[in-house]
Amino acid sequence: MNKKIKVGIVGYGNLGKGVEGCITQTGDLELEAIFTRRDPASLSTSSKTDSVNNILNYKDKIDVMILCGGSANDLDHQAPEIGKDFNIVDAFDNHGRIPEYFQMMDKVSKSNKKLSLIATGWDPGLFSLNRLLLESILPEGVSYTFWGNGVSQGHSDALRRVDGVKHGVQYTIPNPDAIEEVRKGTNPQLSPEERHKRVCYVVTNDDCDEFEVENCIKTMPDYFEPYDTSVEFISEEEFKRDHQGMPHGGFVIRTGNSINSNNQRIEFSLDLKSNPEFTASVLVSYARAVYKIYKEGKTGAITVFDVPFGQLSEKSPEQLRKELL
Repeated sequence: MNKKIKVGIVGYGNLGKGVEGCITQTGDLELEAIFTRRDPASLSTSSKTDSVNNILNYKDKIDVMILCGGSANDLDHQAPEIGKDFNIVDAFDNHGRIPEYFQMMDKVSKSNKKLSLIATGWDPGLFSLNRLLLESILPEGVSYTFWGNGVSQGHSDALRRVDGVKHGVQYTIPNPDAIEEVRKGTNPQLSPEERHKRVCYVVTNDDCDEFEVENCIKTMPDYFEPYDTSVEFISEEEFKRDHQGMPHGGFVIRTGNSINSNNQRIEFSLDLKSNPEFTASVLVSYARAVYKIYKEGKTGAITVFDVPFGQLSEKSPEQLRKELL
């Protein structure tokens, strides 16, 4: 029997819980431990838990560490620190900062002979792959990405980090008129605010200034500033009653012309009932790929663009050619 790939999870929020569950659906991965900044005994799980302060005790026991912290405050310091001693996969989702984040992780990983796959999930991640594929196939055309309707984990996490916010969730709402125009092949020029609305539902601490909280949210660079953002303050009871689900989804669409000016359209879409569980599934499959690629001698930072699809699968190349090709 082949050796199972030993996986660690850092962070046990919604994404970490999703990763834990996804690993049980695999035949070649095994969860070694979950690492947390909280009291490990406080986690409601039957899996092994430990303090993140003890993570180096597992240096020779874990093949790939999956980082489940947020991009707004966690990964900038967690990833380079953990990436010195472990191969890692993360879901860094601040699109505008990916180049500098990649450079940082590439330097850390290469100098320590480790491998880091950054910025995976479904966007960045699967949507990134589709943007690349569609642009390559239809070089004369325009690509559009729409997110929603649904809950953005990264934006909700950034929202909850604002001083005075007790609970918060952000819904991304695509503009249906903009989607219709894109599908017609008119190639409209659309600003961020014309493509989406960002709707925030917030419960504040009793002593905070709601006007200040709203201004802080709406002016947050990269996350809310470029968009049509609304902030609605609600009670904790309403939040717990109406905002516990985590659906999401979206579209990548490219329209363009092939030879003889024939209009072509390619579209990739997702409709997700649980955003964190689906994102976790992507992270787990890429953890498998990181293990395989590292065993081949690769170090440094990579992205989804550097991973052959076959490396994501439990199946052998022979099986893939027979069953899926």
